[in-house]
Amino acid sequence: MRLTRVSTGIEPGPGPGPDSGPGARSRGGPSPHRRRPLDPGRARRLARRRTRVAALFAAALTVAGLAAAGPAAPRATAASTAAPAAATAGDVTGFTRSGNTFTVTASSGARARVVIARADIFRLWLSPDGAFTDDPAGSALAPTTDFGSVDASFTDAGPYYRITTGALNIRVNKAPLRFSVYRADNTTPIWRESRPTSWTGTRTTQYLARGADEQFYGTGLRLGEWALRDKTVPVAVDNKWRENDNASPAPFYMSTNGYGVMRNTWAPGSYGFNAPTTLTHDETRFDGWYFTGDSLKSVLDAYTDVSGKPFMAPVWGFELGNADCFNASNPEYQGDHGRPRHQTTPDVAGYAADARAADMPSGWFLPNDGYGCGYTAPLKSTVEALKAKGFRTGLWTSTGLDSLADEVAAAGVRGVKTDVAWIGSGYQYAFNGVQQAVDGIEKNSDARRYVWTVDGWAGTQRNAVVWTGDTHGTWDDMRWHVPAIAGAGLSALNYASGDVDGIFGGSPETYTRDLQWKAFTPAFMTMSGWGAANPRAGYQDKQPWRFAEPYRSVNRAYLQLKMRLMPYLYTMSRVAHESGVPSTRAMVLEYPDDPVARGNLTSGQFMAGDSFLVAPVVSDTSVRDGIYLPAGTWTDYWTGRVHTGPGWLNGYRAPLDTLPLFVKGGAIVPMWPRMNHSGEKPVSTLTYDIHPRGNSSFSLYEDDGLTRAHESGAFARQRVAVTAPTTGSGTVTVSVGAPTGDYTGKPASRGYEFSLHLASPPGAVTADGAALTRLASKGAYEAAATGWFFDPADRAGVLWVKTGTKSGAFTVSATGTSVPPAGPVPAASAPAPLPHESRTGPGARHRVDGLG
Repeated sequence: MRLTRVSTGIEPGPGPGPDSGPGARSRGGPSPHRRRPLDPGRARRLARRRTRVAALFAAALTVAGLAAAGPAAPRATAASTAAPAAATAGDVTGFTRSGNTFTVTASSGARARVVIARADIFRLWLSPDGAFTDDPAGSALAPTTDFGSVDASFTDAGPYYRITTGALNIRVNKAPLRFSVYRADNTTPIWRESRPTSWTGTRTTQYLARGADEQFYGTGLRLGEWALRDKTVPVAVDNKWRENDNASPAPFYMSTNGYGVMRNTWAPGSYGFNAPTTLTHDETRFDGWYFTGDSLKSVLDAYTDVSGKPFMAPVWGFELGNADCFNASNPEYQGDHGRPRHQTTPDVAGYAADARAADMPSGWFLPNDGYGCGYTAPLKSTVEALKAKGFRTGLWTSTGLDSLADEVAAAGVRGVKTDVAWIGSGYQYAFNGVQQAVDGIEKNSDARRYVWTVDGWAGTQRNAVVWTGDTHGTWDDMRWHVPAIAGAGLSALNYASGDVDGIFGGSPETYTRDLQWKAFTPAFMTMSGWGAANPRAGYQDKQPWRFAEPYRSVNRAYLQLKMRLMPYLYTMSRVAHESGVPSTRAMVLEYPDDPVARGNLTSGQFMAGDSFLVAPVVSDTSVRDGIYLPAGTWTDYWTGRVHTGPGWLNGYRAPLDTLPLFVKGGAIVPMWPRMNHSGEKPVSTLTYDIHPRGNSSFSLYEDDGLTRAHESGAFARQRVAVTAPTTGSGTVTVSVGAPTGDYTGKPASRGYEFSLHLASPPGAVTADGAALTRLASKGAYEAAATGWFFDPADRAGVLWVKTGTKSGAFTVSATGTSVPPAGPVPAASAPAPLPHESRTGPGARHRVDGLG
């Protein structure tokens, strides 16, 4: 089926389309800010056309019910100025059981169903008309609900019926009908309706009592702070992509009381996390899946057991992507037809060559972005030219989705980006468009899905990357992007992103700062061809290699660091794929009992996996204030200085090339050799960068990185465990397990290197009990196949160890050494430049290469 926009008459095929204004956009074709000056007559005609199209599209969104919903107030219309009276179910008049489905009858004729799916998961469905035939979402949002038999029972407790599982007690209050949920002890509340659920002809609202310190998270890719207490959040899109909008809403939230709920609906809504908490959707029904657990992580696990685990992206999807139009000579193209080096799609190969000549890591191009751009046929030759340089190719859906079978199977395309046009007549329409893109890839190749969408919903985590829309390259936009991306993970959206430096405007400084922190997220992309052309020296467009120094070298350094960290970030995304716990984590996920970490005081920082604390610089400054270090030890990644939390770090010196970055005590971080794209060279040596502190472990995950064979068990794991003193001196032991499992391309053996952050040189280093040779210099170490070298000048002390090639389990021990001393969090920090090196340019590049 060909997907079209609703009510505008505009197909998602080539040709003129909207390029500005809320709810209407030309995503990736040159914006009005990029075009050459127009003659006044043509400018007026284009302005009138854009205004008409924007108005039509905005009207279509409104008719489809896609405007942001307000708290609990009904919409006013020309025909009605007063809200219709709200109805409720009344009192309970009957209670029956059939299997694990409990049906409640009420005096109004309404009925409710409680379906126990698992001891910790149930569905609550309230039907005002007493029928259970209106199920618009079906299994789309909840594809897995059969978890086998579950032991459940019920009793009549007088004022209420009590449904009991091994984990929960669900109370059905009789007069009036209200629901509440308690732990297995039947005394610890999880949630409680403070008044009966009510409905009008257009919307239904649930009212919950709010705990004294209860906090709330979720609602999808919300553009702003992720702690939601006292906020009213639209579970809807308006495609304005500004702070406090919701770019990809999910009708899901979770609470520090230990539960989450996904409303089983396509209807927009609004969640007011006030007292009482009011949860509204624009439909006359209530239908929700409830998930309970002893932590936020366990709630995410249960939620994604039902709605689907985050997909496992191909390894190249973790590399930097770039979207632009390379078919400007197309008569249908709306932008600058004379744009140099962008005349036909094969011109993209020239940009690929530029990237490699600049020694700049990046992994994929989307070379047809923009209404009217399309691509130059034959496509296959362009795809092959990019692949020869280590790039994969994706397509934007301006040409529709009907051609995907040929584009994937014959031409070799491996990615798709759906856009605002695909919202069509509602969220289900957008959701189905993403599924059609997934099917186009996976039914026509052995490749994995790699789809980007701008309008997601609950369940999108199993299919697509979501991004923040048409944002701006400003410090302020960067400020709210940090909590937006981290907060998306609180709805299990593992792959959430925003265009590096936005799509409009920008500067070398904002670009460089934005790329730094986004390099620690799983997926990121640049949008070239939108900002003003060459607005100032050193800034041409948003390709990272098209900047003057020092920006180019800083961009390179962080992209190289991301490539080195690929096995760590890939493993973290496998964790997400198995548990629903995202790679980019709001602080509350790792520190749920820390009252500071639970709230927005920490929304300007995040955990990249379980080891890195990232505190982006989001203003025009070289000093970062307000970095919160939770309990534990934290090592400054650049200097090796160790702090003991909890505490606030202010005055942290962060010149342009320095992203405030801290490593958790005990961290074990696998690293690749330096390369510019996955597959450029074999991982003949794997490095483990280790911060010994007590006992810790890490389970490396590997597969072929490209196909879906991992779904059938084709993958390997390797467990690494470290024992070390918590403080002071002793022996540090690294136990490396033999890789278990198999996949195509798995190495039979490989070399190992360890960088152990220690305060003093060891007396001896052994591998399986055999002494390794102590080498006199870093140069001698680099030249040797095995041995060790302690460098006291490297980040306050690093023990470098090479064991040579190994195929099975082995152990490395360093005796007579000590872990770095940890001091209290200082009032200020002043990291010193590396010896004999500048902080930008080649020095920055060496600085990253030297880290593990």
